[in-house]
Amino acid sequence: MNRRFFIASATALSLTPIASYALSTTEAKSLVDRVVKDINKVIGSGKSVSAMIRDFEGIFKRYADVTWIAGSALGPDARRMSSAQRNTYVGAFTKYISGKYGRRFKEFEGGKINVVSAKAEKNYFRVEAQATLPGQAPFALDFLVSNRTGKNLFFDMVVEGISLRLSEKSEIGAMLDKRGGDLDAFIGDLQKLG
Repeated sequence: MNRRFFIASATALSLTPIASYALSTTEAKSLVDRVVKDINKVIGSGKSVSAMIRDFEGIFKRYADVTWIAGSALGPDARRMSSAQRNTYVGAFTKYISGKYGRRFKEFEGGKINVVSAKAEKNYFRVEAQATLPGQAPFALDFLVSNRTGKNLFFDMVVEGISLRLSEKSEIGAMLDKRGGDLDAFIGDLQKLG
């Protein structure tokens, strides 16, 4: 229990995606079908890890609510940022996430992700997929989709019940705390990790 936990709890509702009645189950599934198609293409491309990371960054920018995910990962401290800091942070966060998860694409070689179903859940849609890797049991990979920005985008991926967004929130918070809450130092270090 620390300052970050209490502030994050108090502001959680403000960071929850806003309900949108224009998005349908079919549209949410269609978005994830496109995401999965692009990811499968990268997996099967035989490209180098650095090329896969660039491709993943493009997928992330195209289909994810990058600004919201970055803000949510930082939590209430995002409100302290100037416009310039926010832009730099979102760019650094995008490269950091793309590099971190793009490097894992090599593990998916010879595997495939398939969309299974989609359903409305609270104020968003959950699109369930299944990832199959060579020599491993299939595992669940869910995409949470909203159109709170006016565009259909995913705002989280849940792997076997573990939210990647919330996992990143914990790591990003620890990085900022380690730098005594200094946003510029944190952003600079995050840029180096991307």
